[in-house]
Amino acid sequence: MPQDPTIDTVRLTPVLIADPPLLNTQGVHQPYTPRLIVEVVTEDGVSGVGETYGDARYLGAAASLAAALPGRRVTDLNGLHRLAALLPLAEPNGPDDHPGTPKGPAAGPAVSPAAGPAVSPAAGLRGASTPGKLRRSVVSAFEVALLDALGRTTGLPVHALLGGKVRDTVEYSGYLFYRWAAHPGGSGEPDDWGAALDPAGIVAQARRLADRYGFASFKLKGGVLPPDEEIAAVRALADAFPGAPLRLDPNGAWSVATSLRVVRELADVLEYLEDPAATVGEMAEVAAGTPLPLATNMCVTAFEEIPEAFARGAVRVVLCDHHYWGGLRATGELAAICRTYGVALSMHSNTHLGISLAAMTHAAAVLPGLQHACDTHYPWQTEDVLTERPVFRDGRLAVGDRPGLGVELDRGRLAALHRRWLDDDGRHRDRDDVAAMRVHDPDWVTPAVPRW
Repeated sequence: MPQDPTIDTVRLTPVLIADPPLLNTQGVHQPYTPRLIVEVVTEDGVSGVGETYGDARYLGAAASLAAALPGRRVTDLNGLHRLAALLPLAEPNGPDDHPGTPKGPAAGPAVSPAAGPAVSPAAGLRGASTPGKLRRSVVSAFEVALLDALGRTTGLPVHALLGGKVRDTVEYSGYLFYRWAAHPGGSGEPDDWGAALDPAGIVAQARRLADRYGFASFKLKGGVLPPDEEIAAVRALADAFPGAPLRLDPNGAWSVATSLRVVRELADVLEYLEDPAATVGEMAEVAAGTPLPLATNMCVTAFEEIPEAFARGAVRVVLCDHHYWGGLRATGELAAICRTYGVALSMHSNTHLGISLAAMTHAAAVLPGLQHACDTHYPWQTEDVLTERPVFRDGRLAVGDRPGLGVELDRGRLAALHRRWLDDDGRHRDRDDVAAMRVHDPDWVTPAVPRW
């Protein structure tokens, strides 16, 4: 088998996965969230997989890249990034016409779509949305798929292809959310978690995650309730889990004054405070007023955003995310820059399946500067496309040594989740927490920042 195989086929399979009614400052998670599964098949029949966001604008960009890859070498990762930078972004033609989208999990390579409008900058839970970030979020899934295929070809795990692991296990943090017991109107998939809308509910949620998965640190998604109520929840967690590292993330919902007031109340129990304010300037003001480290996955999400944030001392922890930094190798480049400037690393998470969790774990395994437990939504996801779900033990995932990512697709599950996408009426093909909240409150609008 050649060690530098050629790409024969690329398959794109959009899916919808069940998501609980988790609350954030913009609204609530929809009953189903779109994800895109990327498969790269070599001329020798070796398949590698990757995963990224599945919203329509990502599908269009992915179709352009997929159409250009057959005939190229699996090892040409630099060429992959150069190619992605040259390709036009594409938008879907309509709710039932996604350019290049396969009609089933076994469909062939994507077709090349026509160019569409670029994504305009807009504030969001992941910071500004730009054409560059969209391309990076797409190319990351292809890079992971190529590394998986290369690892399967050579018999090496992905972490070995990235330079070798520096840890045998990766620690993850229990991700806590204010949430409802069910989606409005009874939509979505039921679960037995119940509501968590006060300190007692948050503590009960943390205990369940700790008992089931062994998490020893916790992050609370804030910006949902008035700050005093979230302060009380963090205090309750500190009482229930003495000495446990705690984080709070209001997604930029607070003013500088409110941020500093929260810091004064919680500095003795927080490991770091994540994105209390919405801009680099406001974060710098907060940072100047407290020794508590500030973290971000909103104001530093691309290399061009690093100089200002680091020069102004706005953040002391960057939450890396291979999806929007452009892949696993780019995450390593980010880590090197952070080490140079004495900035610590953690890892961001969004709603994801086991493919992304495996990629996150391989990335985390090779980062010497990773000083904090990684975020993950995975315990909230009850569905997957893998034959085996990754298993947390003592809040950690083992860094496997099987070839590639070490995961296998379950074709039946993939087909079922793709069928849900095909049968969807279009409401869930683009994640929209604001629209989901309007099912509960028709008058809901995107909250202005700062909310408090």
